[in-house]
Amino acid sequence: MDGLSLQAKSDKAFGMRVFAVLAAGLFIASCGSNPLSRALDTRQNAGPCPPVATLYDASRIVELQGNEPSYADIAYTGEITNVELFCRYIDDEPLRAEVEIDFAFGQGPKADSNRHSYTYWVAVTRRSSKVLAKQYFTVDATYDSDGIDGRKEVLQDIIIPRVDDTISGANFEVIVGFDLTEDQLAFNRAGHRFRLDAGS
Repeated sequence: MDGLSLQAKSDKAFGMRVFAVLAAGLFIASCGSNPLSRALDTRQNAGPCPPVATLYDASRIVELQGNEPSYADIAYTGEITNVELFCRYIDDEPLRAEVEIDFAFGQGPKADSNRHSYTYWVAVTRRSSKVLAKQYFTVDATYDSDGIDGRKEVLQDIIIPRVDDTISGANFEVIVGFDLTEDQLAFNRAGHRFRLDAGS
């Protein structure tokens, strides 16, 4: 009787292990579109990824505390130094892209904190420059003893809204830039530029 009881318990434990393995397999299958599973997908894309770029006029930001564009009036600066895009074609679904953005930040003489938040945007456009979608994000800088900081932001699941699998990612562009005031935009367009290590 004891032997039968032990066998029954052993069979039950084996059954539970099999169920756990099957459940794990179903969970992984149900998460087939998450970033981790896409990262493990090494199949060649069915088409090219959209080009990605920084809008030149919005690639840097200088926040001033004063009316003159002088180094002494700088509170904070920021610059987008690099941007990369990776995408994945999945059947006829919209493309899903991951965007990596490198930032460099500076703290000027008029800064009143060792931390500062910057707002930036990512826009999906047609190659004709028509904006299809635009999202805003925030990145936080924490300055070191030299008043500088660098950050890499990774944005997952930026959606490229193609209609079906006949549409290539090459028909779209992804553009990145800082969210600027009219004065900051005019400052950039006038060709003013302060490097992050200005005055050092």
